[in-house]
Amino acid sequence: MDPIHVIGGGLAGSEAAWQAAEAGAPVILHEMRTVRETHAHQTDHFAELVCSNSLRSDDHEHNAVGLLHEEMRRGNSIIMKCADAHQVPAGGALAVDRVGFSEAVTQAVSGHPNITIDRGEVAGLPPEDWKHVIIATGPLTSDALAAAILELTGEESLAFFDAIAPIVYKDSINMDIVWAQSRYDKPGPGGTGSDYLNCPMNEDQYNAFIDGLIEGQEHELNEWENIPYFDGCLPIEVMAKRGRQTPRFGPMKPVGLTNPRDPDNPPYAVVQLRQDNALGTLWNIVGFQTRLKYGEQADILRKIPGLEEAKFARLGGVHRNTFLNSPKLLGADLRLKAMPRLRFAGQVTGVEGYVESAGLGLVAGRMAAADRAGTPLPPPPSTTALGALIHHITGGHLADEANGVKSFQPMNVNFGLFPEVTLVKPEGVKRWRGKDKAMAKKKAITSRALSDIAGWL
Repeated sequence: MDPIHVIGGGLAGSEAAWQAAEAGAPVILHEMRTVRETHAHQTDHFAELVCSNSLRSDDHEHNAVGLLHEEMRRGNSIIMKCADAHQVPAGGALAVDRVGFSEAVTQAVSGHPNITIDRGEVAGLPPEDWKHVIIATGPLTSDALAAAILELTGEESLAFFDAIAPIVYKDSINMDIVWAQSRYDKPGPGGTGSDYLNCPMNEDQYNAFIDGLIEGQEHELNEWENIPYFDGCLPIEVMAKRGRQTPRFGPMKPVGLTNPRDPDNPPYAVVQLRQDNALGTLWNIVGFQTRLKYGEQADILRKIPGLEEAKFARLGGVHRNTFLNSPKLLGADLRLKAMPRLRFAGQVTGVEGYVESAGLGLVAGRMAAADRAGTPLPPPPSTTALGALIHHITGGHLADEANGVKSFQPMNVNFGLFPEVTLVKPEGVKRWRGKDKAMAKKKAITSRALSDIAGWL
């Protein structure tokens, strides 16, 4: 029987290949790196993390991302297995040593007896004799393949800038100014509740920093000009230009933190750093994606208290993200309507985030293996995190064309994508509202999801 061809060795492609292989299907995983490089990758490893090293919240009872983690764990996800094995402290989040993580995924996928690795670019549409294809080329789809898909669909793909956060060497951080604390002292997987490094700013320091961001020169964008950003991953300088106070209500918010050196004077703003590798020698600046020019970027970041002498293992950068108009082009089975032998997974479908991308790889891999075996598999129920994502990108997105809103934009998993759940007020409680009711609703959604995903798995 024909093998399943998976194009792209990122998070989605690695997961798709693993799932299909675990189901007994022969898989050929095509990855162009080493033969052709991208703007953002630095290695030829599978599932390389080019932006943050965080897979975000791991709370599967009260957070939609954490729920997605748990559904994937129960689905034998290789991405989650390697993430759990290479976690680093990060408060309530699941963060990983990026090198150890990608090396582990590479070793597992390459060593699977049902997976063959093909290092080479698929330039254009896959050959016609490839009957089962999963395209998981992510935000850095090659120009030749992207052009072929556009010609096939008659659509224009959309793109936004996904900016990369800087990474600082730990020994260059001034620990006489910086203190360790997770927001609200919340511990997470592998954490202690003191997992972030916090740089406090007073109002004058904050304003000087914002001036630097607004006045700083940015990398020239050339052909990428006038492409809309995804609001969940805005460069810090773009936030500042949208309003001087915007960063204080985003990555620089001072809530849930107390400076032990000056507990009676809350900071006006706080910059947080999160551990980036298992050794604890590298820390990334949380939420500070940027496309400022390197020289100016370093000078501006050294205005942050505690980072005056910072040495950078990596400065921020920018890369293009290309994705399909999935509500129009894809079916609920993730097949391309114009050519059903092609299935898509990962960020190229319009999901945003590491685990969201890998999650679609999990579904696509299982679906492809089932189709190959002659026993088609329906998508997961929309009451699950996996199903809610697929429902949104293939049918849940509503374009308000009457008001000129036509563009389909990337989406993280969130509770707004799930169907409503029926709540029963606890016995003896007269007034049930606010935080208690909200937490109960989240728990009801996640409990239902884990029950429903079991049947699909």
